Amino acid sequence: MAPKNKAPCYVLGVGMTKFVKPRGKIDYTELGFEAGVKAMLDAQVNYDDVETGVACYCYGDSTCGQRVFYQFGMSQIPIYNVNNNCSTGSTGLNLGRTMIAGGMADCVLVVGFEKMFPGSLQSFFNDRANPTGTTAEMMKATRGVTNAPGAPQMFGNAGREYMERYGAKKEDFAEIARVNHEHSKRNPYSQFQDEYTLDQVLQSTMIHEPLTKLQCCPTSDGGAAAVLVSQDFLDARPHLKEQAVEIAGQCLATDAPSLFSRSSIDLMGFDMSRYAAKTALAEANVDVKDVKVCELHDCFSANEMIVIDALGLSEPGKAHEFVRNGDITYGGKMVINPSGGLISKGHPLGATGIAQCAELVWHLRGWANNRLVEGTTAALQHNLGLGGAVVVTVYKRADGKKCAPVSSEEIGKKNGLGYNPAVEAKGFTKSQADQVRSKKTRSEWALQDVETKVESRF
Repeated sequence: MAPKNKAPCYVLGVGMTKFVKPRGKIDYTELGFEAGVKAMLDAQVNYDDVETGVACYCYGDSTCGQRVFYQFGMSQIPIYNVNNNCSTGSTGLNLGRTMIAGGMADCVLVVGFEKMFPGSLQSFFNDRANPTGTTAEMMKATRGVTNAPGAPQMFGNAGREYMERYGAKKEDFAEIARVNHEHSKRNPYSQFQDEYTLDQVLQSTMIHEPLTKLQCCPTSDGGAAAVLVSQDFLDARPHLKEQAVEIAGQCLATDAPSLFSRSSIDLMGFDMSRYAAKTALAEANVDVKDVKVCELHDCFSANEMIVIDALGLSEPGKAHEFVRNGDITYGGKMVINPSGGLISKGHPLGATGIAQCAELVWHLRGWANNRLVEGTTAALQHNLGLGGAVVVTVYKRADGKKCAPVSSEEIGKKNGLGYNPAVEAKGFTKSQADQVRSKKTRSEWALQDVETKVESRF
């Protein structure tokens, strides 16, 4: 049995790109480079400090991670390429945390990136068994198949079952999307920043009852990165302790036999989400009722509904009442998806889990000062991938304090960027990129013209 007492692991730096509509104009090399440089600048480290690299992506050939990391330096460290469907980014965080908690590394750089195709997700290997084929067969056997894309059918069916069993209405699902779109106005990295009325959400194109278009996440291009460090690494840099955020509890879980119980809710990984949440909260010694801010996997509004239930944020079967009471936004019991969530922020698969991490880190530091949930002591993250895998993470400030707003001017002076990355999606200069690229093993050949392309977008 694995040891229960893990060594501490901290998120010392985070960074991300804007999430944008896939147009084929930005390559994954640029997305990974921008996110990685920003995270290292935030952590005030150089790539020579990094002992392990973790690359997170779903759509790309093998060793895309090396192509991205070689731009920072060719220091011969191990680089892992991770693919766990939509939970890929947080699976990478879990791998990095496992290495630090197990004493295998003191500094791990996790970079997630995705260059996607427009339109619905599709399978590329049609000459072999689809990993979610048994899930699709269960959907066909229980609810049938329509002409709608597969993912909204599956999650929409879970929403239908929630309505049948617990009395939720289509307006409840639309309210979830309305709130997420409203939240995204304050997130400069969001793909969409438009606000909609409840009627506009309800009247947008129907995809698969109860899901309309504005209740479905888009495909996106984007990148995000995090620097994870050990206690020893942090102790050697005491001036950074106030920005360090501890991964206080975390669980990567896979499905139970209940996946095939013939329930559409169970078919979307309800049991593994519930198990992972209980496990992570117990490790962090946090009561879910004390959580004030949460980033959860709202690929569709129906999934947010069943996940509110699975995480224990509401009483069982009462998630729709939680939504009706305004308890998912400012002024309610908690704020869910202050970033705008996947529905409005976007969903570049490999980057999503790390972007959730960045949002919560900025909250706990007090940097997300235009959307802050003041007094937060613990933040909760949920990232789901069908097939299946889920990661639930509980974050706490390293100094044990409650978060309080920090002025953007003060942040800009501290981090040397001159701005607050939580509220402004800006870039960096060539000299700043040079600051974090390896001093010993950098290769301009490996970098090619990526740095120039990235800087031109700023």
